[in-house]
Amino acid sequence: MSAAHSIQSNIPAFGLSLLRPRYWLTWLGLIFLFILAWLPQFVTSFLSRVLGVYGAAKNKKRYHIARVNLKLCYPNKDEKEIDAMLQAHFIEQVRAMLYYARLWFYPEFMLRRMILVEGFEQIEQCLKQDRNIIILLSHSVGLDVAIASISMRYGANGPYKSMRNPVFDWLLANRRVRYGGTIFPREDGLRPIIRATRTGDPLVYLADEDLGSDRSIFVPLFGVQKATIPVLGRLTKSCKATVLPCICCYDRQLKKYKTTLLPPVENMTGDDMGDALAMNQAIEKTIAVCPSQYFWSFRLFQTRPPGEKSLYE
Repeated sequence: MSAAHSIQSNIPAFGLSLLRPRYWLTWLGLIFLFILAWLPQFVTSFLSRVLGVYGAAKNKKRYHIARVNLKLCYPNKDEKEIDAMLQAHFIEQVRAMLYYARLWFYPEFMLRRMILVEGFEQIEQCLKQDRNIIILLSHSVGLDVAIASISMRYGANGPYKSMRNPVFDWLLANRRVRYGGTIFPREDGLRPIIRATRTGDPLVYLADEDLGSDRSIFVPLFGVQKATIPVLGRLTKSCKATVLPCICCYDRQLKKYKTTLLPPVENMTGDDMGDALAMNQAIEKTIAVCPSQYFWSFRLFQTRPPGEKSLYE
């Protein structure tokens, strides 16, 4: 076990302030989730479909964002195909939210049986070769399932964005490190992440959000110019790491989530533009594993090159 695997730091601590009346509804919601965790699978699937269809109809803002993204990234699909992907996307969003109940409250031995993994032999190969590992994780709806499946086997470290609700912040942060590993607030920068990755724990790195124009460069994702943070190449060099693209999807036939590691990103050159392009191309390959389960309701292309207007108006 590496040093980073044995240290759990930067985790929000439980305090009596979390029991204030303003958070009672949050606690009631968590009790409801705990009950949901033990309901039969067919009940969860039924609720996912009903609530997903309802959410797609009622959340017009997110529905519009997702539709714009899908039409930009899949220009050859017709309206019926886009509509089918949208409905499937919202259903899988709800399923993932309900699955958090199991993810948070089930013991590890149960979760291991419920989450399939594919391509994890690549991690073993890297460890045998004393290569550090960066997991390039895409924002699918099963994001936290992927983190759990990795950390319960190898530990993990990565940046963490605090949530506004302190009860959820405490719970989510603690659940993410329940199997070991370390989380670091984003504002701490890259140095602690690099140190932890050099000790042997995989770095779980998410790079597909639009974080604005500061320090971003524009490279295509599905042929659309996207504001991209050119950090992965530098991390790869600093950590002497192999980059393994990753995504987690729900398999409807097997009725289980599967975390898939794709072959390594080979063409990292040290050039920011070239590395960012290689990264986005790797992200495209992960999305192709389960296109409807990517988080299309993000404003992926919010930041535009100078002179271009918003794509979401």
